[in-house]
Amino acid sequence: MINHKKWLTLGIATLSLMGLTACSNQAKVGKHVHFSETYNASKPATKAGNDSTLHVAEINDAPFAGMTLPTLQNNQEDADVYSPGGEGALFNQNKNHKIINNGLGSLKLNKKKNTALVTLRKNAKWSNGQKVTAKDIEFPYEILANPKSKSQLYSPDMSDIKGMNAYHNGKAKTISGITFPDGQKGNKALFHFNQITPAIEYASNDFMWNGVEPYEHLKGIPISKLPSSPQVRKHPVFIGPYKLKKQIDGESTDWVPDKYYYGKKPHIKNIDIQVVSSSNTVAALKSKKYDFTFGNSASDYAHIKPLKDYSEVGRPNFSIANFGFMVGKGNKSGHSTMTHSKMGNVNLRKAMLYALNLNLVAKKFGNGLSYRANSLVPPAFNKYHSSYNSTPGVPYNMAKAKKLLKDAGYTKKHGSKYVTKPNGKKLVIHYGAMQGNDITKATDDYFMQQWHKLGLDVKYANGKPMEMNSFYSTLQKPVQHVMDVYIASSTLGTQPNEAEPTQADMYAPDDPGNSSHLNTKENTKLYKEMNDKKSFNLKHRIKIFHKWQKYMNKIAVYAPEFYGIDWTAVNHRVTGFDYKAGNNDFWGNLGLNSTHLK
Repeated sequence: MINHKKWLTLGIATLSLMGLTACSNQAKVGKHVHFSETYNASKPATKAGNDSTLHVAEINDAPFAGMTLPTLQNNQEDADVYSPGGEGALFNQNKNHKIINNGLGSLKLNKKKNTALVTLRKNAKWSNGQKVTAKDIEFPYEILANPKSKSQLYSPDMSDIKGMNAYHNGKAKTISGITFPDGQKGNKALFHFNQITPAIEYASNDFMWNGVEPYEHLKGIPISKLPSSPQVRKHPVFIGPYKLKKQIDGESTDWVPDKYYYGKKPHIKNIDIQVVSSSNTVAALKSKKYDFTFGNSASDYAHIKPLKDYSEVGRPNFSIANFGFMVGKGNKSGHSTMTHSKMGNVNLRKAMLYALNLNLVAKKFGNGLSYRANSLVPPAFNKYHSSYNSTPGVPYNMAKAKKLLKDAGYTKKHGSKYVTKPNGKKLVIHYGAMQGNDITKATDDYFMQQWHKLGLDVKYANGKPMEMNSFYSTLQKPVQHVMDVYIASSTLGTQPNEAEPTQADMYAPDDPGNSSHLNTKENTKLYKEMNDKKSFNLKHRIKIFHKWQKYMNKIAVYAPEFYGIDWTAVNHRVTGFDYKAGNNDFWGNLGLNSTHLK
């Protein structure tokens, strides 16, 4: 349920991009690897195997933050290490990501009355044995929309729920548009909307939260205190096939089957998820310490592919790595205003992008698993993604980059190494990057090299790449003067198996996730048109998405970096590994045919 994924790193290698120059037609994009989305061991699971422990690695170069509530999670690492607990998911989905009514809850829309009725299955309980109630459906919205929670996942599209704005702005203590036909302890919640939108039909959308939160477990705790409360940090409850047995803060989580789970009983008796640094990933798999991993980097592929006891599984990534240019500031409620900032000149922003040979980076380090992006809608959304022919993006062209700067008035004074602002004052740009492995550092250094060649005085924010948690805490401040340009990775949609590409959760003026503080009339107009009544016509909706992608490339406040593939190597003792969208019980379907990794 995350809309801020970790930065897309490119992996470990000893190569360097320093000194490499452009070659070939940079507008073209090379071939990339295609994986199967499933793996099933040739031998079936056994009782002895299932009674052993499934070992999973979370690849990251920093401790996970330890936030168990999906509504308050700000990074993918927390979502990964707590995912056996079900992520609070409310709805199941089919292979096309449309909501189907066989999960924790069912959904019934009434387009004439602009209502959505959510009905819980009656046998659903939390991992502490408490009943899941209608109040648990509503409670996430209280957390998301309350500024005191500091959640980054509130979407301005949720204001289509009647009374949500009043609650979000502190003018009401409850959300009038969410009612309980059979009481708060019943199993129905009725949502009253200003309008029903096409996005609501899909499991991942910004208008409704696909999850529940345990009200009885958390009631009495002020929302501002939730992130640090023992109920969240030390004694969390879950709704999925597994419950948390123990954890070592920032390092590991251990799971056992949840006897109260409403679905079928999971096969495996123990799951252990441990953080592993990117520099140790390949060695850990070679020594058969893990059954599979979260967060594999592209350059690991060349070292992992030859391993005989593993098979690679993958799918197009619904997240996208992008450049962000700071063009404004936010206020405490999350509203963004564009100002006359250092990065306010579109020619400066585009020049910095044209100066980077992203095809070359992907070719050297991507191993066919990453490639230059052309728009902010990744190809995983195949119906909505704008093709490279119609929307080429910003391919490498240093000559064009220099001309853009010159035409905008950025020129060098006599004898100077770097350009000045059009008003003649000194220009220093601070680049926010995250710590990573050797390739991460080589890629960042290459970007710096190219910007220096362009004539820009670019320095690392804080003097060096930043630790992940520090990076995001800085970026999420309403006003920050540390970074002028940065790279982060975000997911379109706020739920697992993201499949609804509406953009408001990251680029709307009232969303806290709009870290660059974009606010233009055209952007607001286009993302509203994505979900107006005309967009129930799919052809019309696709047309609006294509128009939006071209517009965002034109203004270049956010610009795509790479598309990637979400992949892992799966040990040959694992059965039932399935990445497909229609698999609504990923953890519960896994099995083991041996007590030890093969």
